[in-house]
Formats: sequence, C-alpha cells, structure tokens
Amino acid sequence: MSDRMTETARLLVVSRESAVLRPLWSIAESHSWHVESVVSAWDAMERVQAGIAPHLLVLDLPRGDGDTLHILRWLRRLRPDIPVIVVCSPEDAERKREATRLGAQEILLRPLDESKLELAVSRYLVSQGNGHAAIDSQDIEQLGPEAFFVSAGPAAQKLRAQAELLAEADVPVLILGEPGSGKDTIARLIHKLSVRSGFKFLKVNCADMPAELLEVELFGSEGISAFVSGRPTLGKLERAEKGTIFLDEITEMPFDLQGRLMQTLQDKLLQRRGTDAATSVDVRILASTSASLERALAERKLREDLYYRLSAFTVQVAPLRQRKGEMVVLMRHLMHKLAKHYVLPSREFSPAVLDACQRYSWPGNLRELEAFVKRYLVAGDNDLAFSQLESPFEDDSTSDLEAGAIEASNSTGEISDSEEDHVSNSRSLKSLVQSVKGEAEKNAIGTALQKTGWNRKAAARLLQVSYRTLLYKIDQYHMSASDPALPPFNGERFSWQGTAKNGGKEEGR
Repeated sequence: MSDRMTETARLLVVSRESAVLRPLWSIAESHSWHVESVVSAWDAMERVQAGIAPHLLVLDLPRGDGDTLHILRWLRRLRPDIPVIVVCSPEDAERKREATRLGAQEILLRPLDESKLELAVSRYLVSQGNGHAAIDSQDIEQLGPEAFFVSAGPAAQKLRAQAELLAEADVPVLILGEPGSGKDTIARLIHKLSVRSGFKFLKVNCADMPAELLEVELFGSEGISAFVSGRPTLGKLERAEKGTIFLDEITEMPFDLQGRLMQTLQDKLLQRRGTDAATSVDVRILASTSASLERALAERKLREDLYYRLSAFTVQVAPLRQRKGEMVVLMRHLMHKLAKHYVLPSREFSPAVLDACQRYSWPGNLRELEAFVKRYLVAGDNDLAFSQLESPFEDDSTSDLEAGAIEASNSTGEISDSEEDHVSNSRSLKSLVQSVKGEAEKNAIGTALQKTGWNRKAAARLLQVSYRTLLYKIDQYHMSASDPALPPFNGERFSWQGTAKNGGKEEGR
C-alpha cells in the first residue's frame, strides 16, 4: 500500500477569512488532521513546491479577486493528484463554473455550513486513527463517493485526454465498449470536466424498463400521476436542465422513442406525455452501447439519424484485458474501498494472485474484478478465491460462492509455497471442466431464449442473471434466433442451476 497510509492527513487552506478558517480548525482538531493556512495562491504554490504536498487544498475565492484561480491551472498541470475544494459567494456563478472547469472537486457557498464543510473535507481525508486511511494516488481521480477513474496506464491516460477535450465541446458523445468496461465512469468524467459540472448528472439505463415507463422517465408526464399529485411528473431531460444526461445502452431504447429523442435534440423542445405544450430544454446528451453498431443499424435497433447525431464524437473504452498496467492500482484501490465499506482489515495481494489476475481475460471487466476483490477480502489466498477466475457467469448479487468464501475463511489460511503448484494444476483441471460447462451453458441460454421467443429480458429473468450478462454471453457464443444448433423448445419447465419455476414458486434450491 501507499506510504501515505501511515501519514497524518494534511490540509492547506488559502484564506484570510476567519469564517472559513475557524470551522476548518475545529473540524481538523476533532479528526486529528494537520491544517496549515496561507493568505494567497502564490504562497500556496510556494508551499506545495518547497515542502511536503498537502492531501487536500481548500481555496477561498474573495469577492473581486481575479487572480486566485490561477493556482487551479497550475495544479491541474503539475499536481493533479491534489483535490481542491473551492469556497465562493452564491452570486459568483461565473467563477464557480470556471473553478469547476479547471478541476475543483467541490464548490461550497458562503455562508459556510460546518456540517457540509466537514462532509466535503471528509470525502478526501480520512482520520489516520481509524485504520482506514484513504489511498492518495495521482493515478486515481475521484468522481464522486463511489465512482473513480484510474489513469495508471497509457490506454487510460489517452482516454482521459480525450475526455478532457470532449468536455470543452458542448456536443453529444457516443461511448462504446464492452459491458462493465467503465462507460458510465467516462460519462461522469466528461461531465465533471465540463462547464455543466455544477449542475446535475443523471443516468437512464434504456435496457432496464419497458417502453412506456422509459418514456415517462425521459420526457415526463401530465397524465395519471399529475392527476394524483396535482402537478406534472418531470422527466430526467427536464430535471437535468443545464446539466448532463447519460443514456446507457441507447440501442435498447424503442425505435419510436429514439425518434422523439432525435426531435428533442434538434428543436431543444420537449413534450411531456399527455400534453401538446412544449418546454425548452438545455441538456447535454451522452450515450453508450455495448452492442455492435453495424448490427444495431442493420436490425433497426438504432435510428440512422440519431446515430449520426450522436456519433460525431465517439469514445472507445478499452476492456480490462487491454489495461493490464492498471491492474495492481485498481485492485488495491478496490481492496481499500471494500475493506472500509465492510469494516474489515485490508488484505495484501500475494504475487501468485497478482500473476493470475494479470493473465486472466476478465470477460466481465471491472464488475468482475470488483467481485473477485470482494471474495479475496473475505477468503484470502486460497483455492476458493481463485475459483472465480474460472466462473462462467458474473453477477452483481451475493452468490453461493461468496457465502462459501466466508465459511472457508474461518478454517483456511494462506497457501504455502508447496501448495501453489497444486493450485496451478487445479486451475488447469478447472479449465478442462470449464469447456464442458460452456457447452451446457450455451444450451441453457438457448433453451431460455427459445422458450421466451427470443425476448432477452424475459430470458435473463428466467435464468436469474443480469440482462447485461445475458447479452455478453449471447455475443460470446455468437448466438442468433436462426441458429439450427440451438435446442428446440419441448414445452417443459425450465431449470437453471438447480432452480425451477413452477407456479411462481422456486424449487430445487
């Protein structure tokens, strides 16, 4: 882990105002943080260059001071790892937007609320006395309480540079990549670096809801809900006014709804369901898909006019198997985050585990990596923790494997050097068994698809896996409705991993 894990958290404040300094000193004293104050941005720059850099900078913007923001430009080039909280007046909207564009992580308005100030500072500084100090790395960029971007390798650094350029251009962007590769993270990064970052970032997963509900989610309604509540239901396009809306899996949006979206993009006018009145809307659209664009266009799952509108600027997110240079940083950061969340002692990864993770292809990408780290946190360096690297399905829910890992952690310690060869041979045997499992898995998916008339959402529910997992597997096995190798539907009840549906009740668990 980082050497900073054992350091006292350091806070540098640029302010002359006692209304800013006094609450910070009080908060720091209660958390055992070290606070240092300077009166100007120039003094802060000298302090950063001459001494030990702070873990966090609080920058107070006095009214009428036009020079203080230059430190943000300087930090952005030379020390982007130092997070910055800016304090300004509510009426100073222009400099608020400029500070956000230059990389400030938080904007706080006067008069300062001490509880909000403490919460904002705590996002970046954690007391060293609780055993869960934050990992401060120039490779990790926090985008929120849960989201973060890692730029430890060339591919990610190039991706961040693209995001920074696209943040400056207020245009739609289409983000491409495999399921779980981090398309959502790139959308949040573009929003954070843009002038719209002071406003809302809202996400809509187009694959998660039926057409009517998706329409209301996007465009709002003045129908039944308005009658009940006495006011219209605002859709996310209106709620994200002046901000950014991220449309995940855009090819899963119904075709006619894509037409309404296209009209809204062209006219910048929105019509709620149940009314003819139009409302002006100013929102940036970011969209993503894990599907093949050529296939989506050919199968009329994506309108050509909407595709051309969105794809003037595209970003390709590389899968995890092509970002091996980030693996160690990602794993350690996830370990720290999960250990803190579950209030467990953090584990160091053994060389055998790091080597296995470097060689594994990670078909589930970042979600699969996080699931593995969670299991490793509980089970440690044993064969059960390794077994996920051969697991055919990756699911977000807690599985029997994770429950077993908890039990195994009570009786199994770390493997010895003499056992490592056994683990390696065991993995080779598992890979042979896996080829048999793969054929059975493909047949199971084919049966579910045939039974549901190739309704993939219904098939995912029948298989009790996530919709994205099913899409990934269909693509992995190159399955299509016309495939003669798929098993015919014989009308029998379907069983998956020992669970059968019969009259709405589960059997066989």
